[in-house]
Amino acid sequence: MFRGSAQAKIDDKGRLKVPTAFQRQIEERWGPEVFVTSILGESALLYPLPVWEEIEHKLAALPRTHRAKNKFLDRASYYGADGRLDAQGRIVLPPLLRQSAGMEGEVVVMGKLDHLEVWNHERFETRKDAQPFGDEDWESLSEADI
Repeated sequence: MFRGSAQAKIDDKGRLKVPTAFQRQIEERWGPEVFVTSILGESALLYPLPVWEEIEHKLAALPRTHRAKNKFLDRASYYGADGRLDAQGRIVLPPLLRQSAGMEGEVVVMGKLDHLEVWNHERFETRKDAQPFGDEDWESLSEADI
C-alpha cells in the first residue's frame, strides 16, 4: 500500500524521478513495469502494471456499450502510456498529460493505496483549498466505518 507524499521534480526531458520509498515498493512488489495515465487531465496516475491490469480485467467484464467504461477508457488511453522505471527510478510522463496537468518543475507524489498520483504542486494546493474536507466528508467515511 502506498501512503504519504514526497516532493519531486519533472526534468527537462519530461521524466519524473519517483521518490525512493515509492520506487522501492513498486519494484519489490510488482517489478519496474508501470502504466501512467490520467482521467481528468489534472494529475498523473502511476499504476504498477499488474494493478492496472486488474482494472482492465474488471472493465473488460462490462458490456461494450457501457458509457462510463467507454468514457473512462477514452481518457485513460488518450493520456496513457506503458512505461518502465529506469535504473534511477525515472519514468517519462506522456507529453499530452504533462501539458494538460502542467507538469513542469516541482510536483508532489502522493500514495493512493494501490497507485501513485502526481500533481503540479501549485495546482494541488489550489485544488485542496478550493475543496475543503468538511462535515459531509467525515460523515461519509464514518458510514464506511473509517
